Amino acid sequence: MKDWLSIAVFALVVACVPLTTGSGVVLNFVMMALYASLMALAWNILGGFGGQFSFGHALFFGTGAYVQAIAQMQGGLNPWLALPLALAASAGVGLFVGALSFRYGLKGSYFALVTLAFAEVFRIVALSVPFTGAGVGLMLPLRESPTNMQFGSRAGFLWLVLGLVVLALAVSAWLRQSRLGAYLQAVRDNEDAARAVGVNPFRVKLVAIGLSGALMGAAGAFYVQVFQYIDPAIAYGPSTSVEALVAAIVGGMGTLWGPVLGAVALHVLADLTRNLFGQLPGINMVIYGCVLVLIMMFLPSGIAGVGVPARWRRDRPREGGRG
Repeated sequence: MKDWLSIAVFALVVACVPLTTGSGVVLNFVMMALYASLMALAWNILGGFGGQFSFGHALFFGTGAYVQAIAQMQGGLNPWLALPLALAASAGVGLFVGALSFRYGLKGSYFALVTLAFAEVFRIVALSVPFTGAGVGLMLPLRESPTNMQFGSRAGFLWLVLGLVVLALAVSAWLRQSRLGAYLQAVRDNEDAARAVGVNPFRVKLVAIGLSGALMGAAGAFYVQVFQYIDPAIAYGPSTSVEALVAAIVGGMGTLWGPVLGAVALHVLADLTRNLFGQLPGINMVIYGCVLVLIMMFLPSGIAGVGVPARWRRDRPREGGRG
């Protein structure tokens, strides 16, 4: 019960932040840190628990963002009804990419490049077709109301993204304790050995990429509701993929809280960088790269692995939860 208790305490503490301060700066910082955590948790399901590195998770982010926007603007759907569609569409794209990649045994750098290529293909398509707004993008009309998922303050958006992060944490905790999670981590550690004992790597990895894609799509849908605008460069650009994977690696891949710790640490670093070097465009990506190199050199298990014995640096399903 330790995982579920820690998630409940985390949700309660963060949910109380808007009740203790009205500072827009603080609320915006917490909201964006949670948003980054959601993306890192989504990537961690496939890359951390499953060991399938993706360089193109923006593919799922952009799909969720565009479905959320198009369903409202052209389908006339309420945003709360559009959100499940965005998650389903992103999961569907994940299943499609996974079916093509895993069926032919692509893994490692080959799989990473395939996801990157798919993200670029989707970006080019979004630039060309009219229903995405082409290069101009889509801008949601302002209809400020909780029923329209457009809140009058950052507090509403904070609670919304907190709910999505709690969902992602719950999925991660379930994977740690379930039979599927044990299969997934067995495939990560040694796919041939897992196959020899009866695990179907194709099916297990397909479930992982579907879950990962759905949660990344939720981050895209949230982005659209907050900023009310999306274009192909934002939706399918590499910066989104980089932010998701770097946060998970810095925090600790394959752990429950590592992606959250990494996202918060990088968000603090990004804010400091913006304040100190705001006149230098792209400097945040340079610093992200330097941080990643240092983490891989001196903290290969990430922030969550500091002070943890080597044999426990990667979380494993508990014996009692494999049924």
